[in-house]
Amino acid sequence: MTPFRSLCVFCGSSSGEDPAYAEAARTMGGLLAQRGCRLVYGGGKVGLMGAIADAVLEGGGEVVGVIPGALVDRELAHHGVTDLRIVHSMHERKALMADLSDGFIAMPGGFGTLEELFEVLTWAQLGFHEKPCGLLNVAGFFDSLLAMLDQATARQFMRPEHRSILVTRNQPEELLTALADFQSPHVEKWIDERSET
Repeated sequence: MTPFRSLCVFCGSSSGEDPAYAEAARTMGGLLAQRGCRLVYGGGKVGLMGAIADAVLEGGGEVVGVIPGALVDRELAHHGVTDLRIVHSMHERKALMADLSDGFIAMPGGFGTLEELFEVLTWAQLGFHEKPCGLLNVAGFFDSLLAMLDQATARQFMRPEHRSILVTRNQPEELLTALADFQSPHVEKWIDERSET
């Protein structure tokens, strides 16, 4: 089991309609603090972002927020975190978050959360990193997304080995344990030879 020094969590700047989402964010934040694992996240103080950051801080943990200057006011930057880094662009934000982290977790969110998750998954598929990528499926939030990924695999747009890169659990502690045990699959080719004509 690999202990993480730092985990990046992608999640919504809204809290969503189900209180279970914010409760899961607080639970995850508390667990990260207990384990001495630094949180890297998008730098906001509202929604699930604010909930997880506050939980880590309340537990005595370290929080690094990364946010583009253009979003400081719009996403209500959390100036109470351990280290707030203001960058120039979304690309710079994602690259820095990845560099600072030993692994990634996505929680409920919208376009931004999904885009961040799929970028790190794509990097893993291409062999650009071997860091674990996790999905916390709170109250079945990601059920439809997981079904879509299974369909992409069944219809041969994705190798089963690459489908396995995304580690999914329903409870924060179970997900952290699974990510610590994760071993990246090694696939020589990620494109089917039949598509290279």
